[in-house]
Amino acid sequence: MPGHRFAAAALVLATGAVVSGSALAQACAKPVYLTFDTGHMGIAPLVADVLKRQNVHVTFFAAAERTQTDGDSLDNHWAPWWKARAAEGHEFASHTYDHAYWRGDVKGVEPRFRIRPTAGAFAGREFTWSAAEYCANIAKSDDRLEHVTGKKPLPLFRAPGGKTSPKLLAAAKACGYEHVGWAPAGFLGDDLPSEKFSNELLLAQALDKIQPGDILLAHLGIWSRKDPWAPADLEPLIVGLKAKGFCFETLRQHPAYRGWIAAHS
Repeated sequence: MPGHRFAAAALVLATGAVVSGSALAQACAKPVYLTFDTGHMGIAPLVADVLKRQNVHVTFFAAAERTQTDGDSLDNHWAPWWKARAAEGHEFASHTYDHAYWRGDVKGVEPRFRIRPTAGAFAGREFTWSAAEYCANIAKSDDRLEHVTGKKPLPLFRAPGGKTSPKLLAAAKACGYEHVGWAPAGFLGDDLPSEKFSNELLLAQALDKIQPGDILLAHLGIWSRKDPWAPADLEPLIVGLKAKGFCFETLRQHPAYRGWIAAHS
């Protein structure tokens, strides 16, 4: 019976025995992959509490974004928070250090890009970056994450806003980073205006439309949303998906990325 398989898998994991791939597949037949991008970090403690209470592991994509604590999301104030998440078994990846938006490709033989950071000393200004400069900004977030957590981030990145081009993706891949987007139903809407998209509506849509294998996207704080999403929807979403037979895995287990991760870690 399915219940017996889940109980057996839980027992094996609890005892620390070796778990076969088939056993893991049985234990998580309908996986979803919850991911969080950084933000103002105001809801970060709540998110951590919910994930721990629900025994859910996620993948965090981090940039040094402005926070409500008058610093940035990768500064020393938040270092203990990130270290605690590493100890709990969560995974990490880059969101570019300066939350650097791709604005367009620059014509020429060598790949160059118009980039506008929204964090850091040059936020709001537009620059032309080489592929090496873009890769360095991805790696800077990785380096900081590894420094504060003691855990090597995944060789993945998420471009701010998901905005990319084939040239940008090829440049990042050449320096060891695969891009991660999200599923249409996995866009949880926490950065949409709450006046038009209530938390009740967003929760109902997510529970109705999310499919097995979907990558889900939320943030650790959105400045513009008046009625924050996570306090109202995060735990009900997790509980609701579990009730429908879904289970949660990190991107380390995602079939589209696990081979890349194994080859580049």
